[in-house]
Amino acid sequence: MKAVSKIAEGVHASTTLAVDSLAKQMKEDGYDVIRFGTGEPDFNTPDNINMAAIAAICDGKTKYTPAAGIPALRKAIAKQLQDDCGLSYDYTQIVVASGAKHSVYIALAAITNPGDEIIIPAPFWVSYYEMVKMTGGVPVIVTAGEESGFKVTASQIEAAITDKTKCLMLNSPSNPTGMIYSKDELKSIAEVCVKHDLYILADEIYYKLIYDGIEFTSIASLGDEVKERCLLINGVSKSYAMTGWRIGYCAANKQLAKIMSNYLSHSTGAPSTISQWAAVEAINGPQQSCEEMRKAFEERRDYIVQRMNSIPGVSCIKPNGAFYVMMNIEKLIGRTLGGKLITNDDDFAVAFLESAYVATVPCSGFGMKNFIRWSYAASMDNIKEALDRLEKFLAQ
Repeated sequence: MKAVSKIAEGVHASTTLAVDSLAKQMKEDGYDVIRFGTGEPDFNTPDNINMAAIAAICDGKTKYTPAAGIPALRKAIAKQLQDDCGLSYDYTQIVVASGAKHSVYIALAAITNPGDEIIIPAPFWVSYYEMVKMTGGVPVIVTAGEESGFKVTASQIEAAITDKTKCLMLNSPSNPTGMIYSKDELKSIAEVCVKHDLYILADEIYYKLIYDGIEFTSIASLGDEVKERCLLINGVSKSYAMTGWRIGYCAANKQLAKIMSNYLSHSTGAPSTISQWAAVEAINGPQQSCEEMRKAFEERRDYIVQRMNSIPGVSCIKPNGAFYVMMNIEKLIGRTLGGKLITNDDDFAVAFLESAYVATVPCSGFGMKNFIRWSYAASMDNIKEALDRLEKFLAQ
């Protein structure tokens, strides 16, 4: 047989999904596993959104839609971007896809030629790296450690730019760190991107999940030159507990929006019509449930950070948004836990899961070794129990 695609062969499975899959199998086998792997709110989708989907079915809204999404949804998104972020987009500049992950991929496909370099700050969401490769690009990693709050600087980005650089990928609030770039930090980064004529793929899917009264700034709001270069990614999955509905979107200049729409028309087409109408209600309807979830996440964050920093051997810094915390396990390297020698974060994640039945995610797949990501999109009871297990596990 002829060889398979070299690009496809080079794509690796998602670290987060792989760990979660193992945890699900153990749970199916009867183990009392508590999962902190995938970034999925534990809340149910609000009832008003569910009822809107049911009404769409009953009203016969079950046919194909335009590839870029129904006008009602695209107009709702454009209004929300104006109201929340001060961004003025015509609805024709909004392209809806099957989740924010899909939107990131379509955006990369719209701008990337073979060999183009895409700068990715680390720690990064694991799929960024693979999607750049899938579209023929070359990932260029710029690393920010814990000492800098896991945030890269404008000077670091500029130092990584070559004549092949096409785009900067920026995720704020961040998965996996939960950190947020300030307005001043974004201004400095935007100036570099404009100076070197780079696209900015700005993933802002967690922008409604921010704590401590911090004000969110969209990098696309920092002037027309910046906005013209931005491919702004967002969706309803995280803020409205709609992960399975698969609705994300990209806002971009008209040329890019048209290219992405064409790409969708020949690949997946539009997302589920029913999900699109549900998303219209999510955005246009009452926002109370969204705020209630945000407050619950903030309470959980406060508990997990305080408790984790009280356990000998591990530590974390306080995230400002999203629902993740990065646990530093540097002090555990070289120890034997659960009968296993811990040489890295992968060893720890497996030992912790197999011995204490707690599923977390090693951050080597996120470009940051010897850290473990916990998602606190889990009940407070589960968080407390898992940290009890962590304390016992480390006391061996």
